[in-house]
Amino acid sequence: MSPVELPLLACQTNEFNLPEGIHYLNCATRSPFSKTVEQAGHSALSQQANPFGLRPDDFFSGAIRVRELFATLINSDDPDRIAIVPSVSYGMAVVARNLALKPGIQAGQTIVLIGDEFPSDVYAWGRVCTELGLTITTVGMPDEFPKGAHWNERLLDAIGPETALVVVPPVHWMYGIRFDLEAIGQRAREVGAWVVIDGTQAIGALPVDLAKIQPDAVVCAGYKWLMGPYSLGLAYFGPAFDEGIPLEEGWMNRLDSNQFHRLMDYQPTYRPKAYRYNVGEHTHFLQMPMLEAALTQLIDWQPVRIQAYAKALLADAWPQLEQLGCRLEPENGSSGRSHHLVGLWLPDQADPMAVQQALLKENVSVSARARVLRIAPHLYNTPDDVDALVRVLTRVL
Repeated sequence: MSPVELPLLACQTNEFNLPEGIHYLNCATRSPFSKTVEQAGHSALSQQANPFGLRPDDFFSGAIRVRELFATLINSDDPDRIAIVPSVSYGMAVVARNLALKPGIQAGQTIVLIGDEFPSDVYAWGRVCTELGLTITTVGMPDEFPKGAHWNERLLDAIGPETALVVVPPVHWMYGIRFDLEAIGQRAREVGAWVVIDGTQAIGALPVDLAKIQPDAVVCAGYKWLMGPYSLGLAYFGPAFDEGIPLEEGWMNRLDSNQFHRLMDYQPTYRPKAYRYNVGEHTHFLQMPMLEAALTQLIDWQPVRIQAYAKALLADAWPQLEQLGCRLEPENGSSGRSHHLVGLWLPDQADPMAVQQALLKENVSVSARARVLRIAPHLYNTPDDVDALVRVLTRVL
């Protein structure tokens, strides 16, 4: 059965412990834990209260399962290319540290970024640009509506023979505008540039297919659309990084590191592929079982069906909000708006922060970002949540 033939998912609000009367349309800030994830955390805490019987392999097994699940989620056939990272900034720092090893890198080349990008995807490049003599090209968002197709065209035009690196998300973290990663990946390969994806605001709720995109690296925080705990994320590192330099020399990242009785026989060889980029103490005895439970649940729900649920949930609300003077990016395939994260542009006279506060007073949680309200629904949201959003915005605007 192809994804388009899958039945629409039912609302999963009973799988969460959100209080009655709370309208949480803000998964892009942080996802709530499902009951399954919450229970995994309680079980892990109880288990770790008594470390008797802990085996060396127990330091590694949880991360192995999580890497396999994340590889499945992004359609990668090689879990050994997945690393455990604490944050997006950590993963981007790995890329920055290894950019000097990229074949053909030379002074005068550019790093291409999109405008209004999340800071972790921007700050990473300042030092390496100074060291290597690179410059940053920022592709700004178009002023006119619709923005997505034009923004994608600008980005593709900015990638040329002088480009060393392209950093791009599947979905803009503020505006919900999609970027055509397959087209961007193809253009980058044509000119010999690396492509690095920050998948934090998409992976888990939007299908992301590494086999089609062929990026060099993907970094993803775990506490948003992966629906796991904070300070734990995942990263994919392609063949370009196989002989790279890690940020830290963790003992667990070396061959035979599970043989505790031989740890004093210092091992110069790393475990293969992305293993060298694992953060130190990556076992995360408490958090790793929670992330495992979350990834298992997402694979069962399937991102394509989460996307379809969010689309159907808000379909009737958008015309009503547009009548109030709001604007949003139209659907336009891989360069239009996403459905799990939508930037709603408020009328010019509206103060986004004041509107956000008015919503919070009515227990409606969304985020104000620049001139937009960022609305981010998930399977726990109901039509009542959407009705509350529309009701308050109608009164305020």
